[in-house]
Amino acid sequence: MSSKVKGVILAGGLGTRLYPLTSITNKHLLPIYNKPMIYYPIQALVNAGIEDILLVTGGNNAGDFLRLLGSGKEFGLKHIEYTYQKGEGGIADALKLAEDFADGNKIVVILGDNIIEKSIKTFVDKFAGQKEGARILIKKVPDPERFGVVELKQGRIIKITEKPKKPKTDYIVTGIYMYDAKVFKIIKTLKPSKRGELEITDVNNEYIRLKQMHYDVLLGFWTDSGTFESLLRANNLVARKTKD
Repeated sequence: MSSKVKGVILAGGLGTRLYPLTSITNKHLLPIYNKPMIYYPIQALVNAGIEDILLVTGGNNAGDFLRLLGSGKEFGLKHIEYTYQKGEGGIADALKLAEDFADGNKIVVILGDNIIEKSIKTFVDKFAGQKEGARILIKKVPDPERFGVVELKQGRIIKITEKPKKPKTDYIVTGIYMYDAKVFKIIKTLKPSKRGELEITDVNNEYIRLKQMHYDVLLGFWTDSGTFESLLRANNLVARKTKD
């Protein structure tokens, strides 16, 4: 068992908020400007020095990922694996499928609909140097109520609240999470939320409770692409950057 950092991309779910676009394909295969959405998180991990990736997918179009990405060689990957999440059990439920792939190594997890501008290599290198625990990337946004909202005190995260009606701050957890092998034990202790899902916020709050949660503020633009508004925003941001 080596002590390298592996990558996990979560690209399951049914993408119901983007219906009818998602009635014929997986959300993560929709275009963001001139490339399929899934290309962006793969490139983000490759640019951070990660060569070993697991793609967790689901729904009726899972086979399309294999046709599109193949062995991952064109991205410079040494290895890409695929696994399948049944239904919509939440981010933590999808992540638990990565336990065998992780094989005791640290992992960098990125949601398949996250589009970022800058490299995360500096943050991944910091995480690789951590003795234990987790590291998340946070960002100030205009609509924090859509996300897990971060409360900070004296330079530490003291709490994350999932989709609060009245957010206490404008800082949210982006869909980029870094965990040691303990994450899989934590997931096994989780109970489903009111939404019937295993919440990644509960995982992060457990690392906070253990005083093993670190964070960095993500630089450059960031957006998810899970709604029509954010899908349009992602296309516009990437188009502008590509033309600059």
